[in-house]
Amino acid sequence: MKILIFSDIHNDLNALERVMGIAADYYIAAGDLVSWGRGLDRCGEVMKPRAEKTWVMPGNNESAPQIERFCADFGFLNFHCVSFEIAGHHLAGLGYSNPTPFNTPGEYTEAELAERLEPFAALKPLVLISHCPPLGTAVDRAAEGKHFGSSAVRDFVVKHQPAYCFCGHIHEAEGAEARIGASIAVNVGKKGYLLEL
Repeated sequence: MKILIFSDIHNDLNALERVMGIAADYYIAAGDLVSWGRGLDRCGEVMKPRAEKTWVMPGNNESAPQIERFCADFGFLNFHCVSFEIAGHHLAGLGYSNPTPFNTPGEYTEAELAERLEPFAALKPLVLISHCPPLGTAVDRAAEGKHFGSSAVRDFVVKHQPAYCFCGHIHEAEGAEARIGASIAVNVGKKGYLLEL
């Protein structure tokens, strides 16, 4: 079972075409297909040939209602605050980010992130896909000494040890990997990550 996970396309349709051209059984768009909620329909046109096996969550640049409408219009599956099971694994999705200085459409407080992660705690084995990365790791490092991830995501991963934690949001950390206890964390970025289960 191959699952292609990607994030932070930000209206780069060439990058979106490349990632959607990779052969996989499922595709997961882990947030920020666009910037400030503009241009979703253009992304939808690129993605719709694989609609029935594509899951989409909002990043901090889209609102949950925007992604709900987007999924309804193009036949995608909404992956915000939900989970599903394939190949003996639970895949759980949480969109939005922790607060940013930019007041983007999709932001939760750390307490709200923690509350929305809690329903996933009992799922084993778990593949967590969160737009926002765990704080203080290689996958949320924007520059030397600058980390902008979520403490709630980090605390969840430390406590519940999902098999994987895939994320995006911090562009500078694209492709970075980190081990958090037994968990493997990866910032997938616009190039994506092909997970084989």
